[in-house]
Amino acid sequence: MINGGTGPVLAFSAVLYKLSDTIDVPFLTLSAWVGLWVAALNVVAAFANLNRFILYATRFTDEIFALLISVIFIVNALGNPFSPVGLYYYFDKDHKSHDKNENDEGYSYISTGLLSLILALGTTSLAMMLKTMKFSRFFCSDFTRSIISDFSVTIAIFSFIVVDHVLFPTIETESLNVPDIFEPTYACCTADCRTYWPDECTDIEAPYGRRGWLVDLTDLNGKVWVPIFAVIPAFLAFILVFLDDGITLHLINHPSHKLT
Repeated sequence: MINGGTGPVLAFSAVLYKLSDTIDVPFLTLSAWVGLWVAALNVVAAFANLNRFILYATRFTDEIFALLISVIFIVNALGNPFSPVGLYYYFDKDHKSHDKNENDEGYSYISTGLLSLILALGTTSLAMMLKTMKFSRFFCSDFTRSIISDFSVTIAIFSFIVVDHVLFPTIETESLNVPDIFEPTYACCTADCRTYWPDECTDIEAPYGRRGWLVDLTDLNGKVWVPIFAVIPAFLAFILVFLDDGITLHLINHPSHKLT
């Protein structure tokens, strides 16, 4: 499940998670109801042809929105002041990312933090450098330069994955929590799957099982008004998604990019 497709959507997902915690309703259930309402509003918007209003967006509007999207991702990458996420927190000895390795002999959180910073800056720099390859004199043809430019981010990521695992195999860096088999990563403490193993049930040796693939829309914790209440955040999400997609498309297809 991708909760942060773009910067503004990522911020909205974080707010929606806090809202679900406040009203004591499972996040996935609330998110599913919001998603259904957003889908319905998008259908209405399509029939009403609301996209025609995006044409009135100015270049100033495009640039401000692009800046907003960039800032949200950059802040989360460097160090979010409202959540312990980002490179800055790797230099904190008590950050939870160090918990599983803190008792290992020779483990240094400073080394982990420095290597994570090098990998992040190196990946970004290499991607930006390869992106400019399309208009350079390197390589033998325009096709080769275009391929390298189009896949610059992918090439940069794989390059520094190799750097991490080949050149620095003894330094532990945080990686994605990917299961060995294709299944949901959320491990349940009990049958109702309201608590996460092992963080919220340290006394249980093994998880009860994994969260199901389908979200139970009726899992409202006794609050039958939630499906109607979801219209309010759904309307805000609809405006966000509508502007996000519309202005992004408007920005990308600007005549200066010579795409159309």
